[in-house]
Amino acid sequence: MSGFGRFMIVGALVAMPAVGGAQAAKEAVASRALVASSTGRDAGLDRLDAEIQRLAAISHGTVGVALIHLETGRSLYYNKGERFPMASTFKVPVAVEVLHRVDAGDFTLDSMITLTPGDLHPGSGTLTNLFNHPGVSLSVRNLMELMLRISDNSAADLMLRTAGGSDAVNARLKALGVSGVRVDRPTVRLIADYIGIPTLKTDDVPPEQFRALSRAVPDSINQIAANEFEDDPRDTSTPEGMAQLLQAVWQGKALSSGSTDILIDIMRRCLTGNARIKGILPPNTVVAHKTGSLGGGRNVTGAGTQNDVGVIELPGDAGHLVTVVFVKGEDDSERGERAIAQISRAAYDYFVTNPVVQ
Repeated sequence: MSGFGRFMIVGALVAMPAVGGAQAAKEAVASRALVASSTGRDAGLDRLDAEIQRLAAISHGTVGVALIHLETGRSLYYNKGERFPMASTFKVPVAVEVLHRVDAGDFTLDSMITLTPGDLHPGSGTLTNLFNHPGVSLSVRNLMELMLRISDNSAADLMLRTAGGSDAVNARLKALGVSGVRVDRPTVRLIADYIGIPTLKTDDVPPEQFRALSRAVPDSINQIAANEFEDDPRDTSTPEGMAQLLQAVWQGKALSSGSTDILIDIMRRCLTGNARIKGILPPNTVVAHKTGSLGGGRNVTGAGTQNDVGVIELPGDAGHLVTVVFVKGEDDSERGERAIAQISRAAYDYFVTNPVVQ
């Protein structure tokens, strides 16, 4: 999961001003709605579909893709209904529920949350290393920035708790009409299940103790656990479901205008996954996204996950492209990232040169 290893904290605690991306996207969608409704099937998507199938083989795993051109409504899916481990992309629905509660007045982005030693979880180098003494407090906004920009797992688990837990997040997804996405566990339990650590008695496991428990798991048990994890329906998403959520956010249907702009702004400043969706796009292409990864560091084969989900801002008046690429069952993270980058570039090129249905 993104955030399970090394992190940067560059600018993580600085609250940047929100931008008007949501309103601009919303107006663009409205202005092109007639174009989409008055024209037929985009036959060129069949060629893009064939190219995506060809590029998916780069990963040596199973690939899922969802593309939605927001301005015309054209969409393309590959393995649209298959479930993939979300890894850290689960932090997007968590952020949506947190901001929904901000909109409802339950708390504000400036509300402070005090960290306890039990809140510092594995794979969270930033909070664990910088705030390893009790009594430190961070705002909801600071924690959301850490969760989304550098994928800090301690921040994610605190935000999940602030959101009201998994049930609240799933209820919000249902209310939005998003199907195929489910959030079930905090990251500390998710990682434990992937590694094969016996059932934790509590979520408040200090990082040192968690590392000791992890080292005690034989490679053979780790391999079995990782294989079973890939078939576990918990904390998974279909490509279509994640794309539905991103579409609802960008079209202003999930949150207030102000909260929508805040979420888009933070995702634009994501610091992980430069080799994925953004990997081979033209320089300075704006992508608001969230990555997720599982695997690495153990002798596990065929159970790696590489994900990237977000919205590409196409140049000129070409619009915005919801882009979801999931990869599971891979042995080599670089191959998975290369597949994501190549698929994203193929989609980018197609929709830049075909911004409306011909």
